[in-house]
Amino acid sequence: MLITWDTIIKAGSVIGALAAIVGALVAIYKLVESIKEQKRVQAQMQAELTIICYGLKGALEGLIENGCNGPCKEALDRLEKHLNKAAHDQNQP
Repeated sequence: MLITWDTIIKAGSVIGALAAIVGALVAIYKLVESIKEQKRVQAQMQAELTIICYGLKGALEGLIENGCNGPCKEALDRLEKHLNKAAHDQNQP
């Protein structure tokens, strides 16, 4: 078999095309993994915020029971409306 410049150029073209395809596949894989990680972090943050909201609700209810009715009552009403709306919005597609 005789190796000519034409053969070398064709082999280089094939290798370059394969490298481009592999590079694109790796980039797509990294993008998908990044999106999965973002969704995982977002779900974790949502769980933490839920715990914080319920803790705040308990604290406000305790303050109201001790006679702090003004802004505490309004804040509790707003928080309950928000939690109720958020619970119903989760069921929507």
